Amino acid sequence: QVQLVESGGGLVQPGGSLRLSCVASGFTPDNYAINWFRQAPGKEREGVSCISTDGSTKYADSVKGRFTISRDNAKSTVYLQMNSLNPEDTAVYYCASEFLRCTGWIKGEDDYDYWGQGTQVTVSS
Repeated sequence: QVQLVESGGGLVQPGGSLRLSCVASGFTPDNYAINWFRQAPGKEREGVSCISTDGSTKYADSVKGRFTISRDNAKSTVYLQMNSLNPEDTAVYYCASEFLRCTGWIKGEDDYDYWGQGTQVTVSS
C-alpha cells in the first residue's frame, strides 16, 4: 500500500520549534521530490518547502531562514525542522510527492503523486 504518513505536529508556543516527519511506504521515495504544504483555516493550501532527489531545496518566502527540509532515504523519511514559529504558522501540514524534482508548487493538487493525511501544528501562547 502506497502512503505518506506525517507526524510531529502539536501545540507549541511562539518562538518554539517542531520537527515534522513524512515517512513513505509502498514506493521508492528516492525517485521523488517531497513537498511540504500547509493549510490554515479559511485559507488555500500553500507550498512551504520541497526537496528534490538531488538534495536541492525550495522554501516559501514566509519560512526562509526558519524552516529546514532534509531527507534520509535510508529511512524513507523527509523532515521539516521548524524554528522561530509564530501564530501565522498554525495550519495542517501535508507532505506530497512528485517525480524527481521540485516544480515550485505550480501544479494542481491532483498532479502530485501521493499525499499524506496531514498533521496539525498550532502555535499559541
